[in-house]
Amino acid sequence: MNSKVLGTATVLVLLAVMGASPAPASFEPRPGPARALPLGAVGLAETRSTRTLQPGVTLTRIVRGADAPALAWTVEVSIPGGATSPDPDAPPTALKDRASADELTADIEVDGFDARAEQVTTPAVADYAGGPLGWRVRVGRFDTQSAAAAELTLLRKAGYAGSALYTGWDGDTADRGPWRIDVLTIDPGRFRGRLDASYGPDLENREKTSELAAAAGATAGINAGFFVLDPKAGAPGDPAGVGVYDGRVLSEPVHGRPGLVIHGNGRHSAVARLTWEGRVVGRRASQSLDGVDRVPGLIRNCGGTADDTPTSLPLHDVTCSDHDELVAFTPDYGRRTPSGEGIEAVLDSRGRVLELRSPRGGPLPDGGSSVQATGTRVAELTALAQVGRPLRVERTLRDGDGHRVSPSPTTSILNGGPELVRNGRLHVTPTADGMVQSANPSFYYGWMHKRNPRTLAGVDAAGRTVLVTADGRSTGALGLSIPESAAVARALGLRDAVNLDGGGSTTMVVDGVMINDPSDAAGERPVGDALLILPDRS
Repeated sequence: MNSKVLGTATVLVLLAVMGASPAPASFEPRPGPARALPLGAVGLAETRSTRTLQPGVTLTRIVRGADAPALAWTVEVSIPGGATSPDPDAPPTALKDRASADELTADIEVDGFDARAEQVTTPAVADYAGGPLGWRVRVGRFDTQSAAAAELTLLRKAGYAGSALYTGWDGDTADRGPWRIDVLTIDPGRFRGRLDASYGPDLENREKTSELAAAAGATAGINAGFFVLDPKAGAPGDPAGVGVYDGRVLSEPVHGRPGLVIHGNGRHSAVARLTWEGRVVGRRASQSLDGVDRVPGLIRNCGGTADDTPTSLPLHDVTCSDHDELVAFTPDYGRRTPSGEGIEAVLDSRGRVLELRSPRGGPLPDGGSSVQATGTRVAELTALAQVGRPLRVERTLRDGDGHRVSPSPTTSILNGGPELVRNGRLHVTPTADGMVQSANPSFYYGWMHKRNPRTLAGVDAAGRTVLVTADGRSTGALGLSIPESAAVARALGLRDAVNLDGGGSTTMVVDGVMINDPSDAAGERPVGDALLILPDRS
């Protein structure tokens, strides 16, 4: 971490929860007094450092609880099905029912370890009642990570599985931190640059946020939406939800999930729930599309069509499947379209069918595009596409009220979820956005309930676009749970806010320097896309 990234002209403000003071006059104007972040115990020290990056763009570093005493490390043991489980064959998970947790605890104690079963209770949010999630099993309390790791080694030799964890990541409201949060604020009244989403040379490959920022000459940037990581789930780097770049719809929404909408370089930003309609139109007929610029048959985060398996509803970090699909491809996808069984109508730059190739997959002509069909939809595309005749691809986005969204060349839309704040009120929506998985409470526990690095975005009451990263998964920065993320967004004055991709993807780059500490052991993670703040080059 470069300690000088905020500049020598930085102003420090010390706040306390019991009475936050208004920001000094040297700070950028704000609609009201700075509010201390609602994190951890009451009365924690909080510092804020702000500087201007370019006209209309400020960077604020917030550190809360920097003097926090160290918390304990522990070992969390994976709980197998066991004899008392409703499903003894279920794979090991972090949480199970109490009987399974008690059974495992007893077994571990017989083997000479200090084990305990703990109930996990999660807070209620807008569309989820919260309450008990399940029971976890932990072994020991240790002053250092190395001591916890040594205990884990002994447990593994005894036949158990698990991981060493810092208890500050649990989300206890009495914790004292520390938290480290960076905030970019773009004021449309003074900003004359560009606010632009970038996926790099093509959609199907991943790049680091710092690489995307450097290639564009950006003043600053953050990682953006969810994306495919595993090749078994599609093309790595492909947006796992809506993706609109320079006004072009290059990835379809996960049905009804929220996205960050940037119109006019941040002059009209919003959080909107989006659906879409896609069609392939021939001379006398048309057929509905399943997707845009993704591997046919693989729908990351689900939320596709009614015939998708196991669901057509959003289901986060799950890849749904559909053997019968019609997917359109643009030149932005990559050097070659995905290969496999089925057919592909290859179109020239004017939209005329050059050929029907089978099996599908291969390069596209300059400025050309294609439509691929699999399964039962092969016959539909064969009947629709005639060599030498035009084939038109239509893509229509709609907002939560069903109104058409008409992107302009300065529109970017990035996928996210869950929603965090709506109309200035906490509005966390894990059920609607597929983060509540009734058969797998461990997912909610790890993804929603526990603290992780987070990337957030939204718009405040003054119409300013606000981009936030929170470091986590370390002893020096605890991270945020999703309910804490929403509380932070509201405390920062956001009227509407959404969670973007987080975890090891969370990255903020300023003036060519990565200013946060990504949590992956390998350092900065290549991602699918980034939101970049570009200077005024007029």
